[in-house]
Amino acid sequence: MPALLRRMCLLALCLALPLRAAELSVDLGHGARTYRTEQLLARGDARTISVPDDVSFKRAMRYRAVPLKALLQGARADDALLFVASDGFAAEIPAAQILQAHGSEAWLAIEDPAHPWPPIAADKAAGPFYVVWTDPQAMRIGPEQWPFQLAAIRRLAPAAERFPGIVPDPALKPDSAIRKGFAVFQRTCFACHTLNGQGEARLGPDLNIPHSATEYLRDDLLRAYIRDPQSLRHWPQARMPGFDRQALSDSELDELLAYLRHMSARKLHADHP
Repeated sequence: MPALLRRMCLLALCLALPLRAAELSVDLGHGARTYRTEQLLARGDARTISVPDDVSFKRAMRYRAVPLKALLQGARADDALLFVASDGFAAEIPAAQILQAHGSEAWLAIEDPAHPWPPIAADKAAGPFYVVWTDPQAMRIGPEQWPFQLAAIRRLAPAAERFPGIVPDPALKPDSAIRKGFAVFQRTCFACHTLNGQGEARLGPDLNIPHSATEYLRDDLLRAYIRDPQSLRHWPQARMPGFDRQALSDSELDELLAYLRHMSARKLHADHP
């Protein structure tokens, strides 16, 4: 058999094979528990859900999914949960948003190896596990709270305890715009970026060292970039999503920029841990 024909037969055989079952690790501080694809699909609480406007696929999608809170037995409402993706994305979501949902509900979508999901883009898949939300507008769930390619969920101490370098001046009043911006930063930016070299994510550049974007971009251009990154620098391979006013209000954007400007004067370097 000619070499080219052999390669074509091998490729056809590979395409015909189902995807391998995957594993999700959940560690809430009492030892990690592993869930396999087939176990999750066979659960009694698994059901088919419809997501009318999926954040990643940009269209209506249907999934076989289980309520995410059902996999978080033992978690407390004041816990922080880290959702780690295989591509380096790491989203921190307050457990309260999942356990005490008021309108929005989080689901773990499970990719069936026999019926794989379409790709999000030519070189990007969402499976094997993907956190999706029904009625996300009710709690203003942002795009960074839809982690796909999910590999692990871990219970964490609060971010301020783990990463003191991201904390603004303790002397600030609790209701200051900078402190509010710190909360916005943790919700919208910390899933992809570090700050002062601290954080779990490795997708985007550090937002404070060697320079903060507030130091080299005009205010109007920085605002435009956050709203629509492609409007400032067209780059087809860019991975940063835009944050519209539903995901990030004008007042929240003001607070975020106040925090970033504040932190530009609080840089930490290798010789200053």
